[in-house]
Amino acid sequence: MEQHVNTAERILETAFELMQTRGYNAFSYADVAERVGIRTASIHYHFPAKSDLAREVCAHYRTALIATLAAIDRDLTDPADRLQRFVALQGRGLDHRPPMCLCALLAAECPTLPEEVNVEVRGFLSDQETWLTRVLGDGVATSAFCLTVAPEDAAQVLRAGLAGAMLAARASNDRTRYDTIAQSLLTALLRSH
Repeated sequence: MEQHVNTAERILETAFELMQTRGYNAFSYADVAERVGIRTASIHYHFPAKSDLAREVCAHYRTALIATLAAIDRDLTDPADRLQRFVALQGRGLDHRPPMCLCALLAAECPTLPEEVNVEVRGFLSDQETWLTRVLGDGVATSAFCLTVAPEDAAQVLRAGLAGAMLAARASNDRTRYDTIAQSLLTALLRSH
């Protein structure tokens, strides 16, 4: 049983790397099998279809996001500090290879993704927006900052803007682009009292 678990984990890790580098449509079971050193039949044993594998990768990624957001809430009480931590953590993904938030990248492929994968991608993005809406609302309630728009609108703008900032940094291979865009977004959305 332990070997099956390790094989499944290696398949998931490899699929994650390939999806983050190539997207969903440009990787295959053959690519995963070659990197893991197994036959494609072994992948089908754990994940009968490519959509099953991709859904599981996205579900794991989403679970990690939820744990990260809970840790921010647990560690920090000030809404401005929580927001800054979130922005910094989003940017930290650019320091890894390959750089990019998986679900932000997959969002561009939504029209061609299987529905079960789309559900996880949309869920991930919704989880981010829900958390951001709450943090932004908390910031208004505690007078930490004043929004120029409603918290839910600011959350959408911020999430989309950070995804765009990641793309700009990735395309230019310049991490500082993310930092500059992210701070500009925060400045535009938030006004100090």
